Order: sequence, then structure tokens, then C-alpha cells
Amino acid sequence: MNNFQDKANFIWSVADEVLRDDLKSGKYRDVILPFTVIRRLECVLEPTKEKVIQKNEKLKDKVKDRKSALCHESGQRFYNTSKYDMKKLLDDSKNIKKNFLAYIDAFSENVTEIISKFKIETYIDQLDENNLLYLLISKFANVDLHPDVVSNIEMGYIFEELLRKFNESMNENPGEHFTPREVIALMVHLLFYQDKDILSQSHPVRTVYDPACGTGGMLTVSKDYVRDFINPDADLHLYGQEVNPETYAIAKSELLLKGDGRDAENIKEKSTLSNDGHPNMTFHYQLANPPFGKDWSKDKEAVEKEALEGHSGRFGAGLPRKSDGQILFLQNMISKMRAPEDGGGRLAIVMNGSPLFTGDAGSGESEIRRWILEKDYLEAIVALPDQLFYNTGICSYVWVLTNRKEERREGKIQLIDGTAFYVNMRKSLGNKRHEISTKQIENLTLIHNSFIENEYSQIHNNREFGYRKITIDRPLKLSFQVTDDRIEMLKEQTAFQNLAVSKKRKKVEEKEKEEAEGRRLQESILKVLSGMDKTTVYKNRDEFSRVLNKNLKDAGFSIKSPVRKAILEVMSERDETADTCKDNKGNVEYDSNLRDYESVPLDEDIFEYFEREVRPYVPDAWINKSITDENDGKVGKVGYTINFNQYFYKYQPPRSLQEIEKDINAVEKEILDILGVMKQ
Repeated sequence: MNNFQDKANFIWSVADEVLRDDLKSGKYRDVILPFTVIRRLECVLEPTKEKVIQKNEKLKDKVKDRKSALCHESGQRFYNTSKYDMKKLLDDSKNIKKNFLAYIDAFSENVTEIISKFKIETYIDQLDENNLLYLLISKFANVDLHPDVVSNIEMGYIFEELLRKFNESMNENPGEHFTPREVIALMVHLLFYQDKDILSQSHPVRTVYDPACGTGGMLTVSKDYVRDFINPDADLHLYGQEVNPETYAIAKSELLLKGDGRDAENIKEKSTLSNDGHPNMTFHYQLANPPFGKDWSKDKEAVEKEALEGHSGRFGAGLPRKSDGQILFLQNMISKMRAPEDGGGRLAIVMNGSPLFTGDAGSGESEIRRWILEKDYLEAIVALPDQLFYNTGICSYVWVLTNRKEERREGKIQLIDGTAFYVNMRKSLGNKRHEISTKQIENLTLIHNSFIENEYSQIHNNREFGYRKITIDRPLKLSFQVTDDRIEMLKEQTAFQNLAVSKKRKKVEEKEKEEAEGRRLQESILKVLSGMDKTTVYKNRDEFSRVLNKNLKDAGFSIKSPVRKAILEVMSERDETADTCKDNKGNVEYDSNLRDYESVPLDEDIFEYFEREVRPYVPDAWINKSITDENDGKVGKVGYTINFNQYFYKYQPPRSLQEIEKDINAVEKEILDILGVMKQ
């Protein structure tokens, strides 16, 4: 097994061969993942295991807190004091259950906490009773997962490939927890490339944070990139948070194996949105791939409460719709950028297209975009190729944000079209059929760093993405006529039907009496309407109302407003030749069916725009000045949208009729040839 795919396939085959028939496929991951983690940890501890055991025996009755001494002997931030490992457990098959439990309990506290997240103990009895525990341990005992054999990056691929397979077997989201490594590499390049001079200084200390860290891939790749390509003496402190217990445990175990293991303590569990694991902390660099289009209802109460704090909390710019929380993660990250006076911060986040354009002016999404652009945080957006992720074929976008823009980038946003920067994979993984090559990552990084316009790069002022949405109204014009059909329609109106419904709690006799009176009133109304002239068409609402009131008065009764409104509604129709309807103050009423909207660029006067673009086509229209923006108080609502595709749209002329006709004739000939063969 020379690569991660071989190792992943082997571990998957263990699940399929050993657990099949005795465990549901949906439970495979609950067993295989912890065994994989345990085996990798013991491979690391193997060279110093005897020294740790001897040291533990020597100190057992003398020193209560032996953690520091045992970690020193193991050469790691963790240890195991048991005489067993997976190979030695096989020597005592009769007691394998008892010995295995004792073995995992002998790990240091930080490892037992990791293993507990998998809840493996719930399966031990079942595995032992079905004679599977011995077989499972024997399989894992023969696979070498030492970091010298399987690097952290390769191990990340193995875990992610296993998660993908497990989730696919349960028809669950296979890409929820991880990001293709080339996407991470691109994000890391975009994030750190501009800071090469800063990071090349003597022993720079920097912090990196991922609020949806999954198996920790973004964090570990960041550290490796800076140390391998910029400065081997750079001291990067990693921080993260993960909501899924299993992936949290995997991330923590992998970080235990890197460097001195300090970073593992900085990985926190639970939802970042509702349980911030790093409150009041800010970071130099941040990366994230939050779940695409994932509902955040579980975090709703906590998020809405924090949003009330305004910008002293994390969500002061606004809240998106409940169905998609990506942009909440972005707000969280912006709130955690180091202050400019402390060196500032940079972040990269990959999201689908929704945060670019979802939400009308005044909506939560638009207000968040508005805040980001007006604060001049957004540096660049890179459109990625499609079919890049395991769980979706859609295009995604890397946003790069900072609160310390270069002078040349101030007030501007760079859009980079990277949709053509991919190579086809030899073998697809789920929906992933494309990948970005190392050379293409370098080219995209250079395009970003050069900050010039070309075939793949455009530079725009922030305000170009803003607009003021104005409401255009037109007068309500109605004609009225009483007809048999409309009288029948009145019978279906709620206000009319409610006349014969008693809504109050009354005695049965009183209720029946009230409903009977209501039915009599209904009959009276229908009788009045049926007796009105059915040939007359009234072009004026006030005139029709006067005639209706006179007929009701002559019949000896009156009606309440809801019923009157229902009659006017069913007896009317829109009529351009009718008089304009006005309210009781003489103001012109607008027609809700004719209401329209115009989006006016921020740098253009809305009234000049209206006179040029609207008035010539609808002379009776006007701008509704009562609808204003909450922030600036001016007419219309301000919105921001980044319709990425329109900026790189390339017109493709339709094929000529001759070409189309030629193709049709060829298909017809092919069909006739097939039919001819079938007849023979």
C-alpha cells in the first residue's frame, strides 16, 4: 500500500469484511474510525513504549502526577502505560475484551477524551459476543499508520475518504466534513502569499483559526505551507472548532501528532454559531469551509440573542434566512480578525453562490454584504471550477477578506474567474471529477497578487455592486358592475360567510339565534345586489358606493366595513378607462398588481433615473417616497449583490440554420438505417 487510497481502501474493506451481517452499515463508522485513530496513535508511541512502561512503574508509588515525565519519555504530548498494543492483545484471545478496554483506558487523559467522542464502548460487547473484536484488532494490527509512513496530509485524505464512503452508504451528505486538499492549498496560497515578507522574519509567531475545522485539514495544511515554503522557523498556533464529535476527535488526534501537540488543546467542540469556543479572541489568519446551505435553526435562539448586541457581538450586520448559515460563519470570522493596530487579519472562506446574490435589498444577506463592502473588507473573490467537491457538482467561490488592505486595493474588489483552472481526474470520487493542479494554483495566486485586469481578472470599485431599490407605483383604476357571477363569488368570501358564524362563547340558544340573524342578513344583502341594475358599469368607485349605500338604506339595513370591502372587491375589475381611486383624504391609491421596482446604481440620482427610464413608458407612475432605507433615511432601500457570472459572461452566437439542419438530417438517416436493419 503505497498511497492514501490504498490505505483507505484497506480500512474500508475491513469494515465490509468483518462487520458485514453483524452490524448495520450505518454503524460501521462508529467502530472503524476509533480503531483507525487508536492504531495511528499506537504506531507513534511504539518506539518509546517500553521506556514509558518502565518509567510509569518506577514513579507509580512515588509521584502522583506523572503526566509530564511520561510525555517526556514518549516524546509526545500523550502516552499509554499499558503493556498491550494491538499486536500483543492477540496473544490472549480469551481475555481480549477485558484487555482491550484496559488498554484504551491506559492512554493519557487527552487521548481518552478523544476516544470517548466515538462512544466505542457501546459496541465492544457486541463485537466480542460475535467473535469480531479479535478479528478486527488482528486486521488493524497489521496496517502501519505511523506519520513517517502516512503523513498528516495523507491521513487527512484517508479519514475524509472513509467519511465519504460511510456517509454515501447511509445516503447522507458525503462532503459535509471536508474540503478537497487542492482547494485548501489555493486558499492557503491566497491567504499567505502577500505576507511572505512578514512571515520570513525571524521566528514570527502567528495564529490561524478555522471555525468549522472538520478533520483539521485547513489548519494542518496552513502550518505545513508556511513552514515548508516560507519560513521553517515560523511559529503558527492553530485554533479551531467542530460541531461533529467524530470529526472533532479526528482533528484533535491529528494535531496531537504534529509538532509539540499544543494545537490539539485549541480545538473546541460544539457549534461555533451558538457556543463560541474562542470568545474574545482574534487571529492573524482564518480559513473555513462552512457547510453549504445548511439550516441553522438549532442555533437560532443563541444567534438571535447575540445579534441584538449589534456589532459588539458577532452578528450585528444582519441575519440570513434560516436555511443557510454560511454567511453567519463569515460574520464570525470577520469579528475575529485582529485589529489593524495589532497587525490586522486576513481570512479566506469557501462558499457556494448563495452568499453572493441571495436576498433582496434590505434583507439580512444584502445587509451583511453591504456592511462588508462599505467597511472595505472584501479583497477578492475567486470562482472555482465545478465538480470539485465530493458532495456537489456546483461551482463554489473563495472569498478573501482583510482589514489591512494594500493601498492599491483600497475601495476595490478583484474578481478572478478560475472556472477553467482544472484537470480531469483519472477516477472520480462521488461528484468530484475535477481537481486543480499545483501549477494552476500558482497561476491563480499570481493573478491575484498581480492585481491587474486580464482575461481572468477584473477590478471593480466597491460601490459598483450597490444599488438603491426604488418602488414604482401606478394609480388604482377600477370599474364596478353587479352581475350574477359576481354575486355567486361574494358567497365564497370569508367576510360574507362569517356573518353566519358566532365566534363568541355563548349559550347554545344565543349562538343559534346570532347565526340565524347572520343568515338573514346574508339573504338581505344578496337580495339587494340581485335587485340592482346589472347593465350599468360604474367607472367611479365613489359613485358605485353611493348607489350601493342607497340600495342598502332603502332595504332598511347597513353593513360593516369587512363585508362592504368584500362587495367592492368582487364587483370590481381593473380598468384603464376608469377613474383613479382615492382614499378618504383625497390621496391617490396605488394598484398593488401594478407595483414595480427599479434598481438604480448607487452613484446615480434616482429621480433622474426615473425620468429617463420609467416616465416615458408609464406616464402615470410615481416613486413611492414613503419606502426609505433604515440606515440613511433616503428614498428606496440600499442593496448589494455580486452577480459574478455577468462580469465574465461571453456571448456564444447560436449555430447557423445550415449546421442545425445538417445535424437533423444525419440523425434522421441514422434512425432510418436502424429501422431498415430491424425490418430485415
